[in-house]
Parts: sequence; C-alpha cells; structure tokens
Amino acid sequence: MSTEALHQSVSDDAQPERARREWDFRLSTVVSPPSSTASDASDVIGAVEIDQSDRLLATAGIARKIRIYTLAGLLPSDADLRHSSACDFYICAPAKLSSLRFRPGSGSRVIAAGDYDGVVTEYDLDRRTSISERDEHGGRRVWSVDYSPAGDMAASGSDNGAARIWDTRCPAEGTVVHNGISPVCCVEFDGADCGPLIALGCADRNAYVYDLRAVGAGPVSAFGGHARTVTYVRFVGGGRMLSSGTDGAHRMWEARGEREIRAYRGHKSGRSFVGMGLWRKGGLIGCGSETNEVFVYDLRWGEPIWVKSFGRAGAGFASAVCWCGGRDGSGGGDDCMLIAGGSDGVLQIFSGRRNSCRNIN
Repeated sequence: MSTEALHQSVSDDAQPERARREWDFRLSTVVSPPSSTASDASDVIGAVEIDQSDRLLATAGIARKIRIYTLAGLLPSDADLRHSSACDFYICAPAKLSSLRFRPGSGSRVIAAGDYDGVVTEYDLDRRTSISERDEHGGRRVWSVDYSPAGDMAASGSDNGAARIWDTRCPAEGTVVHNGISPVCCVEFDGADCGPLIALGCADRNAYVYDLRAVGAGPVSAFGGHARTVTYVRFVGGGRMLSSGTDGAHRMWEARGEREIRAYRGHKSGRSFVGMGLWRKGGLIGCGSETNEVFVYDLRWGEPIWVKSFGRAGAGFASAVCWCGGRDGSGGGDDCMLIAGGSDGVLQIFSGRRNSCRNIN
C-alpha cells in the first residue's frame, strides 16, 4: 500500500469484511526446535528477524543461541506444508537473548543482539564470532536494539530506564536519549519518511518520539493512550507511527502531532510480549496473542482481517513476528510472508497473497 493510498484509506468507511476477502494466508512451513537438553531449560523465541535482502532469517531467545536460516531453504517447492528442524548454523551467546537486528550496509553479515545481562553484542556471521560489545546499561536487561536505515547509528533500550544511541563506526560511549524510571521496551529509528527520528515504547504506558538533531530538548511527541506497558513501536510512513501495548491494542498516531488515528483490537496481550510487525508495502500489522493465535490487521480497519491458531490453546503463544516480501520477488505489496516464533520454540511461516479485485467486489 503506497503512502498516498494510506492517506486516503484511513478515513474510508469501507467494510472490514472486504479486507478479510482481500487476502489469503496459509501455513507454509513449521520449524520445530531441536531436541531439548539439560542445558536448555527453555527454547522460547524472543526475536525473529529477516535481513534486508529477505534471504537470511535469524531467531534468538532463552536458549542463548542465534540460529541462522536461509529462508529459501525453509519454503516448500509446492503447496504442501513443509516441516524442518535444522538451521544452517547457530552462534552461542553468553546470556539469554531478547532482541536481534541485522546491520544495514553490512551485506547481511553483521547482526546485533541485546541480552539479559545488559550487553549489546555485534556478531560477524561469516566468522561466527562477536566483533563488538557495549555494556552501557548497568547490567540491566536490554529489551530492544535497532539500526538507523544507513547503519551508521544504533540504539538500545533497557530495564534501567535508558535509551542510548551511538555511532557504529567508533567505540565511543553512546549518548543517552531518554533516561526515565521505567524500562524502555522498544526502540526504532525512522525507516519511513517522518524525518531523523527515533521512537521508544516504555513501561510507563507511554511512547515517545525524539528528533535526533536535538535529543537534549526532550521528546517531540509523547503518546499516552495505552493503559499498560508499551511493548513495540513502528514507523508507518506518511507522518504516522504504530505502538503496541499489553493492554491488548495497537494504536496508530500522528508521529509529530500526538493525535490518535485508530486503535486495533482483537488479540490478547495482558502480560506477555506477543510480537508486533508492520509490513509497510501491504499496509498490514502482524502479531501474536495470549490465546495462542496469530493475528493480521489491515491499517485501514481496527478489526483483524485474519486469525490463525498457532497451536493448541493454552500451550503457549506467538512471542515474536516479522514480515518479509513474498517469494515471487516482485517487490510489490501483493505477496508476503509472516514469520512467527513461539514461546514453545516453534517457528511458523505463513504465506500471504492479495486476491484480484474481481474476487473481492
């Protein structure tokens, strides 16, 4: 969905049922966790990331491993469901992992990980070893890491209430952007068109936007519509951003105006991080739910357009999600994949395709 189309559609009164018929999703691949061992008390997936080329898939979590997959190798060659359990390789980390991000401009060969010991580590995937470490959060859990679109800056948010940014080209200590008393659960640089901004989601129930040209001046926007912790933030484009909270709602805002445009409800998130991903080209939100289901929302409507069981009810929940373009390689907004990792260590890939207009009128 283009930015222009989004501007038009957010005020439309079209029925959500049309959007439900507009998209078809199906389960393509199930990747089971490796057999548990005495050293792996849990295999909860806390982060799922795809590189900029939509070629490499990475997961991480409680098991202290970054697992790397070639995405094409996970997809079935026909319409049949594919099952797998093996990754291409993995890198052992010294602590439980909460977040991952591929570094832009590195040719998908560098990935950053935030861990429960408060350290952000960059790993070289060719050498399968760490190349830098930053321990600037006082040993408190790092919830989120992100890179600027050019890869020259990085950011982290932590349980110690601070968000930091730093220049990835030098080892100097990072700059504190936000220093509150509540944990910073998510950080994201503007990868759309709002400007040189960074957004934060915090346990004080607020989301904040800072201008990188004047971080010392305080936030340019503060969004207080959530009733509980803000767990995820995403820039939409067109001057808008999304936030997600443990109040069971996603909310879309004007990034610089603090006006709420729309709330999205249907999934359940009362105490858990259930993942939230935005596919800008198609105008879709994906997330998990404590009901052990995966939800998809269209940005134009507040109700979900697709809901799918992630497994047996009560047996866990989807804990991390991300989007990537479809396997047709067109780069358009009509073909996509939603990748979801679960609290049981299972990874599921759903293929989505937009129906032709004649099928939805």
